[in-house]
Amino acid sequence: MFQRMPSPAVEERHATWLELFFDLVIVVAVAQLAHLLHDGPGLHEVFLFVVCYYAMWSVWTSFTLYANVSGDLTRVRSMLLAMFGIAVMAAAVPHVLRGEPRWFIAAYVYCRLMGAGSWKRTSRVMTEWPAVQQAAGVIPWIASMGFEPPVRYWLWAAGIGLDVVVSLVRSRHPEQMLADEQREREEAQHNRERRVRLLHRLYRPRPVVAPPPLQAARPDRPHLGERLGLFVIIVLGEAVAQLIDAASEVEHWERGLMAALGAGFGLLVALWWLTLRYGAGGAPTYGTRVFALRLTMPAHYLMTGSIVLIAAGLGVLAEYSAEPVPEANRWVLCSGAALYFLTVSLLGARGGAPIAWIAGWGVPAIVASLLLGVFGGPLHGWALAVILLAVAVWHVLYRPRTEAPAPIPAEVA
Repeated sequence: MFQRMPSPAVEERHATWLELFFDLVIVVAVAQLAHLLHDGPGLHEVFLFVVCYYAMWSVWTSFTLYANVSGDLTRVRSMLLAMFGIAVMAAAVPHVLRGEPRWFIAAYVYCRLMGAGSWKRTSRVMTEWPAVQQAAGVIPWIASMGFEPPVRYWLWAAGIGLDVVVSLVRSRHPEQMLADEQREREEAQHNRERRVRLLHRLYRPRPVVAPPPLQAARPDRPHLGERLGLFVIIVLGEAVAQLIDAASEVEHWERGLMAALGAGFGLLVALWWLTLRYGAGGAPTYGTRVFALRLTMPAHYLMTGSIVLIAAGLGVLAEYSAEPVPEANRWVLCSGAALYFLTVSLLGARGGAPIAWIAGWGVPAIVASLLLGVFGGPLHGWALAVILLAVAVWHVLYRPRTEAPAPIPAEVA
């Protein structure tokens, strides 16, 4: 999503110890969410995974972008409190499944509101992805505490939709968004000054200091690319852990199990290689082309979420290595692969990849993954893993017949 182009004149910034410590809680959160999809998941479990994963991901992105823009001025307390909030959300995932989401909602709302407050203190406006600093999307979540399913679930979906739609619409007009935020800030400042004048007769208050004018936030692109890539490594690590845990629970190891483990690990290596080769997007972006956050952030959510689905699917292959995989678990694995290939194919198309790359790299992998979900019922777990590995290896080995276009000047897609 971001092409890292180091400059010899400027030292490249890397993740700090605080940011790496902050990422630790995501490891546990991803593991909790993957467990939602283990035991014959239905539409209910899949829906809960989608909304809970978005909630945790949105908190992580809010504070990751905050630290990216703030740099050395990042407030340690805010980051640690957000980390604790994500931990509470992760611990509450089983309660959400049992229909007791109160603590999950409370922690999510708290983190989002704290994130909006942290952004306000920076005097920066994230015009490329406003969801990280605006709390409008949490209003339906707050309202949902007074309702039971299915109304509660509709409100959660509305909150996510509000986040995404507002960000996509407002980010297309950054100057207007900055002007609106500045006007709202001036009105709030004017109201504070009026209150001070009214209270002046009772005591002598401290003078109201006008905040600095708002500016559009300028993300550090190479640093943000590294942070998004580290998140991908985290979810890949959870997939490896799922394979290891599944194998450790099998009493007798046989050839089918070893084939399933080898193919599953090979699939993850292929996904890792694609990430390493092309950056956090896993797709070619020729030259120095840079995507706006309104494209980068939704793509990152879909791509990392798809890897978590793959992780959950791999977690049951050891148990069914020598017999057909249950339909629900098969679809978790195959739909995760299809979503991953679809996301990175769209990114590749947007990033300048040729038609030959789309037709020979992306579309066949998407179709193959879906067909495997439809017709793969009789296949044993090891065969399912081997076929997906073959699809991923084709991604690794494929080379477009046309020459890669010459590097183009940096631009925002």
